[in-house]
This record gives sequence, C-alpha cells and structure tokens, in this order.
Amino acid sequence: MTTFSGYASEIQASPKLLARTALSVSLNTTRSASTVIVKLSKSHGLKPKEIAAIRDCVEELKDSVDELKRSCDEMGSGGGKSFELRMSDIQTWVSAALTDEDTCMDGFSGKYINGNLKTTVRRQIVKVAHLISIALAFVSHYAAHP
Repeated sequence: MTTFSGYASEIQASPKLLARTALSVSLNTTRSASTVIVKLSKSHGLKPKEIAAIRDCVEELKDSVDELKRSCDEMGSGGGKSFELRMSDIQTWVSAALTDEDTCMDGFSGKYINGNLKTTVRRQIVKVAHLISIALAFVSHYAAHP
C-alpha cells in the first residue's frame, strides 16, 4: 500500500488506473533493479560462476522489462483486439515477467556464490517479484471486473 499511496488521487477508485499504475511501478522498479545488478557485475574479484549468474540475471531482467513495457503499452491501447484478448495477453506477459525473476534467482542458489552478492541480488529481485505479483493481481481483478 505504501508504494501505491502516492498515486491515490490519480487512481481514485479506478481498477484500470490501479492496474496500469501497478504495471508502471513494476516496470520502473525492474529497470532500477537491473541497473543495480549491472553495477554489481563490474565488481572486482567476482568468480566465473558469479559473473555467469549476474549475466543471466541481467538478461532475465531485460526480458521482464520488455514484457512489462508491452503490458503497459497494451493496457493503454484501445484498438484492435477485444478487451478479453488484451487482458489475456497482459496476464501472460506479466506472468512471464514473474517467472523471469525466479529464473534469475536460480543462478544464485549454489554454495559457490558469495553470500553478500546473493543477498544484494535477492533483495532487488524479491522487491521486483513482489511488485509484479501485485500488478498481476490488479490486472486479473480488472480483467474480471472491467
């Protein structure tokens, strides 16, 4: 609620605006997390497995950004597809973005990964996954009750 309280006057009681805002916040947070993790990749003394895990994670975050951007664009679109098809596409893309975050964390599960590195990445990914999950819930609610 804290994340979205700043948007309350804009959203008011609109499920569509709530879903759109949640997608936008998720997109911006995912971009920020990607920037943090890219900076981590430039740290000195990383082991090859850590570099590979970071590289894979950045690629997954890039995919998430693309999927969330498509979702935001589609949410603002009014033409072409039926409402049901647009919502179905958005739900699919947001679900895929959520899966990307899980896949990112898979690379950090081994005992060969530095604990501080793992903690820093996990903190970023948990925040992103939490917001994407909330966005998916808001999108699903809007899809069911336009």
